[in-house]
Amino acid sequence: MNTNRRSFVKTSAALAASAPFILTARAEEPTKKLGVALVGLGSLATNQIAPALAKNTKLCKLTALVSGTPEKLTTWQAQYGIPASHCYSYEQFDSLKDNPDVDIVYVVLPNSLHPEYVIRAAKAGKHVFTEKPMANSAAECQQMIDACRQAKRKLGVAYRCQFTPHHLEMIRLSRYEVFGKLKAVEAAFGFKIGDPKQWRLRKALAGGGALMDVGIYALQGMRYLVGEEPVSVQAFETKTDKVKFAEVDETITWELKFPGGVLAKGATSYAFNGMNYLRGYADNGWFELGPQAYGYGGLNGRTSRGPLELPQVDHFAAELDDFAECILKSRPTRVPGEEGLADLKVIEGIYRSIAEGKAVKL
Repeated sequence: MNTNRRSFVKTSAALAASAPFILTARAEEPTKKLGVALVGLGSLATNQIAPALAKNTKLCKLTALVSGTPEKLTTWQAQYGIPASHCYSYEQFDSLKDNPDVDIVYVVLPNSLHPEYVIRAAKAGKHVFTEKPMANSAAECQQMIDACRQAKRKLGVAYRCQFTPHHLEMIRLSRYEVFGKLKAVEAAFGFKIGDPKQWRLRKALAGGGALMDVGIYALQGMRYLVGEEPVSVQAFETKTDKVKFAEVDETITWELKFPGGVLAKGATSYAFNGMNYLRGYADNGWFELGPQAYGYGGLNGRTSRGPLELPQVDHFAAELDDFAECILKSRPTRVPGEEGLADLKVIEGIYRSIAEGKAVKL
């Protein structure tokens, strides 16, 4: 994101206006499908990413698998018709360099493992797409960016909301000042987390709790609605279950100040359901997504003039096809490593504000 608002408005508005056309038109363009290797075959890969690659992507397809569980590899191999020669253990990961059927490596592992496998994928000569948060620290994000730049490979972060008509419309309403100048933003995302033994509650793997997992969606929404990088943050944390959340955060609220004067308030939690919205307030009206703003489907919203009637899309197919198009047409992605780095810098500021008990500069 460009901190120069005029430049940001021009480029982002163009993206927002053109993206629905791109998503529709690209299906008619005859071209080679790029091969995707999935690294990590957990719930997200199983229920969202693989089905998208099998049924809905136009520019890429599933061609290889990486997992530490042989039984998963066998099941997936049969289900998706992947040859045994294209199934790898983590110890065999670097052998991807010799597989011409793999163009993109999609890292779908616990957060702390993203840096290692992104860097190794780049060294193997592959373009890399990684789940968010990009890493557990800004320093690791920079290492990932540097590795991909050195290898001359593209790096994208899976900010799927930036490829949905609903979020693109929110960006358009803000950038074109349809309701006048943006004055304030509110965003929140949380849910009641289950299994207390899962990796998301282990700081070594997740880097943090609700903020890293789902709060990042709200943070992203703030940044791309405002179109500037925040200059300061004040945050607060509370825990109602200090056993379950002994290692990571449960509930956090924060307030960001932006250089143009916009104030943004955010919240995230692992303690309860129902917090799922993105709102912009302007001189002459308001616009919002919710009560379903960040889910995998069924997004909805409205403005002070009425409901937002927009098509639903497969988020994972949309983001993967866009990344494939970036490779095929040698153009930048709107979700590069620098975008992931920007989020981690703010997240680190939020945690620092909590630790110091005051507002901090970013």
